[in-house]
Amino acid sequence: MSTETIVTASPALDRAAFGSDWEAWHATHETQRAAEHGFLAITGLHFLTATPQRFADAPGAWSATASGPVVELAEGEELSVDAAPLANRHAFGPIAERDGLNAVAGDAVIEVAKRGGHIIVRPRHPGTAFRAAYTGTPTYPPNPRWRVAARYLPFDAPREITVGAAVEGLQHVYEAPGELEFDLRGETFRLTVFNGYAPGSFLVLFTDATSGITTYAANRTVSVAAPDASGITSIDFNRAVNLPCAYTDYATCPLPPAENRLPIGIEAGEKTPLDRITVEL
Repeated sequence: MSTETIVTASPALDRAAFGSDWEAWHATHETQRAAEHGFLAITGLHFLTATPQRFADAPGAWSATASGPVVELAEGEELSVDAAPLANRHAFGPIAERDGLNAVAGDAVIEVAKRGGHIIVRPRHPGTAFRAAYTGTPTYPPNPRWRVAARYLPFDAPREITVGAAVEGLQHVYEAPGELEFDLRGETFRLTVFNGYAPGSFLVLFTDATSGITTYAANRTVSVAAPDASGITSIDFNRAVNLPCAYTDYATCPLPPAENRLPIGIEAGEKTPLDRITVEL
């Protein structure tokens, strides 16, 4: 059923308020993106092995064991977790998939996490030249036409969906509770959704006909509020944003499932960043 048959008339939209709300939201998003220990501050992506390794951007020798990551600190090397200093050999314990912790080394944060079944160390140094030079991400002008009503279509049972990643050879597995169906330009589309951060909300990973032209080629994402009692919510593509992999080669971002590659152009939200951190081989 088309969502057009279930949406009731709404009051006239205040376009000025719509635009100012979007500008405030995007300014907040940019501030979070450029935070001192955000993705713009990353200096490396290190996959741990059973053999201890040292990295130029983090203290200690790091390894992965069956019980989780381990760091061995030499005399004079400092690292702390939750303000408690570490010394000698420290075992962090098991880390769940898509989980992690932050260790502190001076003004840097050393992220220790699990992605795609691999333990990674990803240092974040606030003084990076890339972060200092960042001036913002270009966007399409906000336009209410890109906020569409959508019907939530839950699966009979949540499905585990495996998707690729920005890092070659890595895969992610996400739980998908259902789909969102919406009408745009006289056509009906469906997008598979993953669970969002707020209870009942969704995250949508997608590409469209602008991907690789005006928007980042690999993916964009948009958050969607929980549906109402009748299963209705809305997708505001004006709030489609880039994932960290649009800015840095040190990201492990998921790619959209095949069914979320829209054949039309979504000329809304964030465009391709002007600069990115590239790994020199």
